[in-house]
Amino acid sequence: MAGHSKFKNIMYRKGAQDARRSRIFSKLAREITTAARMGSPDPAFNPRLRAVIATAKANSMPKENIERAIRKAEGHDAEAYEEIRYEGFGPGGVALVVEALTDNRNRAATDVRTAFAKHGGSLGASGSVTHGFDRLGLVTYPAAVAGPETVFEAALEAGAEDVEHSEDAHEIWTAPDLLHDIVRRLEARLGEPSSARLAWRPRMRVVLGLEEARQLVRLLEALEESDDVQAVYGNHEIPDEVAERL
Repeated sequence: MAGHSKFKNIMYRKGAQDARRSRIFSKLAREITTAARMGSPDPAFNPRLRAVIATAKANSMPKENIERAIRKAEGHDAEAYEEIRYEGFGPGGVALVVEALTDNRNRAATDVRTAFAKHGGSLGASGSVTHGFDRLGLVTYPAAVAGPETVFEAALEAGAEDVEHSEDAHEIWTAPDLLHDIVRRLEARLGEPSSARLAWRPRMRVVLGLEEARQLVRLLEALEESDDVQAVYGNHEIPDEVAERL
């Protein structure tokens, strides 16, 4: 989930954590299977698979689950997942990019459309939102891995474009075609990241008040509950004083 770091904390605290963990594992398994089918099942020769496995490990996904998802890609009866992007607007005019990975296009579209309609949002046409974002590589480390200065130096030496720090994480932005090379360089200094993927970074942010933030929380939670939705990126910013009241 991209957006203000306080919002990530809120999302983590809400809902039943066991159910949320199960959804995360299911979504990661889809990504692993898809990455393995599109390239080599050996992560040493498949940068996308290697990045997804790093994310899975950071989320404490059991090793046997990871290996099962890779083996599934080798089977002839494995589901063929389709990557779909939806664009829309949430409360307060927040721009949202929703990435889905699904074996049922109609189900995914219904889930996304329903979530927007129920929680003060509206879907837009392709390109209606992404023109306000940049497609970049994003490497995330937990805040505890090192101090901001150390992470910044490591990112600079690795060739990253920008670094953002919060209480919870360090977010390192890279040119999309350099993502996997930079991940390897960062691993030498900082170890395996929490996640490494292509992401959407907003060029400008919309600051939300309390009621708009509450509506947006409900919309994003509804999207997160869909098995088909893999990630949601927004240009929202929720100030600390608002986040504390959610």
